[in-house]
Amino acid sequence: MQGCAFVDGHYVAPEDAKISVFDWGFLHSDATYDVAHVWQGRFFRLDDHLDRFEASLRALRLDPGLTRAQMRQVMHGCVQRAGLRDAYVELLCTRGVPAAGSRDPRTCRNRFMAFAIPFVWIADPDAQKRGLDLVVGSQQRIAAGSVDPRVKNYHWLDFVMGLFQAYDRGGDTVVLLDAAGHVTEGPGFNVFAVLGRGADARIVTPARGVLEGVSRRTMIELAHGMGLPVEVRDLALAELRSADEIFLSSTGGGAIAVHRLDGVPIGGRAAGNFGAVTRQMQAAYWALHDDPRLTEPVRGAD
Repeated sequence: MQGCAFVDGHYVAPEDAKISVFDWGFLHSDATYDVAHVWQGRFFRLDDHLDRFEASLRALRLDPGLTRAQMRQVMHGCVQRAGLRDAYVELLCTRGVPAAGSRDPRTCRNRFMAFAIPFVWIADPDAQKRGLDLVVGSQQRIAAGSVDPRVKNYHWLDFVMGLFQAYDRGGDTVVLLDAAGHVTEGPGFNVFAVLGRGADARIVTPARGVLEGVSRRTMIELAHGMGLPVEVRDLALAELRSADEIFLSSTGGGAIAVHRLDGVPIGGRAAGNFGAVTRQMQAAYWALHDDPRLTEPVRGAD
């Protein structure tokens, strides 16, 4: 695989990036991570990703052993050494390996790692052109009171089982509900429903039980800038089914249109015929990648 990783203080090839089977990041999903992207040689909203990563570290009592400036430099270094213009850049911190015979997390030495690989789409460009087939999974989303979704984590078994359900039903991906039947999120994306058309259109996105995505924030800011009402609140499944448009937000693709929900075309539209709000959000999102206030060019590694 083309790319570059940073492990134990050294840049290495992706295939040489290793983790111990005794690391609690592997054994217990005791880790946090964040993903930024590079598009045409520029990081997008890197400070926002670093803010969230540092907040996650604090919440889990993890210490990466690097300053923010050092982590930033490692991310730049991975992309520069990999020679990538469009990249998926992940940084992560695991709990590490505890002292021999101990189950005390305080004895672990936390480990920081990072890598850059070619840009990863949660839906390839062809699928995005027609719109995704979204399936509502029967698997219940992990309760926010158990695993805080605002801390980016690897607790994905609910999503993985949901994905198998979606594939079995001919879908592309899945969205899960919480215990109260409210829409939460999917594997790697937040959900937006456009209720109503024209002057009556308003955008609703779930407020609870979700990762507060950087792309989600971008969509909300864009909508406000366009004068579109945005409601961040509980979203009932019935509202999602009645939506005139549905789109997803993700670092791996921006604003991604949904064509069908459980096999039913959204808004009665044909594949590839998206609503006006979704088209606006798609165009505005990618236009932001030329905004120097939100981007920074990849620089060389130390």
